[in-house]
Amino acid sequence: MSCGNPHETDCGEVLDHLYEFLDNEMAEGDCAKLREHFDECSPCLEKYGLEQAIKALIKRSCGCDATPADLRAKVLARIDTIRASQRGGEPVAEVDPQAPAHGESGLLAAGQAATPTE
Repeated sequence: MSCGNPHETDCGEVLDHLYEFLDNEMAEGDCAKLREHFDECSPCLEKYGLEQAIKALIKRSCGCDATPADLRAKVLARIDTIRASQRGGEPVAEVDPQAPAHGESGLLAAGQAATPTE
């Protein structure tokens, strides 16, 4: 997505990192770049506001439910796999939903052991 106007940080890059921004998982310098972009790009600001509202609604609706440990482990393993593939250009391996839960030789479809970090 692009609003058609030139920006120091491309709209697509901003939207690719929107959830990291919303979850406070970015370095301050990167956050500043996104805040500057939102100040000058109303379509991206609108998308940010929508995603922020959805996140608040989910938190309000589901905030008291504990996340199952096996689901948390699978999600963290998937995130680690995606980040590793983005750094190394490797194909992304899928988490096998039938694999044993956290700590029980959970295997990725590509045959790699899942070792989530906590």
